[in-house]
Amino acid sequence: MRWYWIDRFIEFESGRYAKAIKNISLAEDHLHDHFPNFPLMPNSLVIEGLAQTGGLLVCEYRQFTEKVVLAKIPRAEFYCEAVPGDTLLYTTTIEYIKDEGAMIHATSHKGNILHAEAEIVFAHLNDPRMGALFKPETFLQMMRLLGAFQVGRAADGSPLRPPPHLMQSEDVLDSNGRQRGNKT
Repeated sequence: MRWYWIDRFIEFESGRYAKAIKNISLAEDHLHDHFPNFPLMPNSLVIEGLAQTGGLLVCEYRQFTEKVVLAKIPRAEFYCEAVPGDTLLYTTTIEYIKDEGAMIHATSHKGNILHAEAEIVFAHLNDPRMGALFKPETFLQMMRLLGAFQVGRAADGSPLRPPPHLMQSEDVLDSNGRQRGNKT
């Protein structure tokens, strides 16, 4: 994933919910075009931040073995604007996870103010003919970068740990994050 629309997780409970924050800074390039002389965070990027927060929650539930993609947004409502200097708190809660996909309920708050709420549906794409959509180590790197393993809890309350198959994929990377030769 090239663009991160969350800065870090502050809570992560496997199979239940995740909370992440997004600090909006005038240093972000997209704010200079949207809109000139009145910068604000586009609602589409807020949706993307909510989807990343919930998508990682859904992916982690099955230890990143499913190809999870955003399928649809049945409902999204925005109640106010988000501007530079604001910190958004994204909260995503799993409504259901099935073999074919999952749905989350998501909210964005600015302090005590409800900024937005949405329902987001994800699809599981498990056809082996599709190949890999993402390298497994990408998820491990992202979860570490965003602090999920520092604050996360497994369903049984124990600390959240990376799945063994992701740890194995990391073992074959060199110090620059490039694939090494086959491990023996």
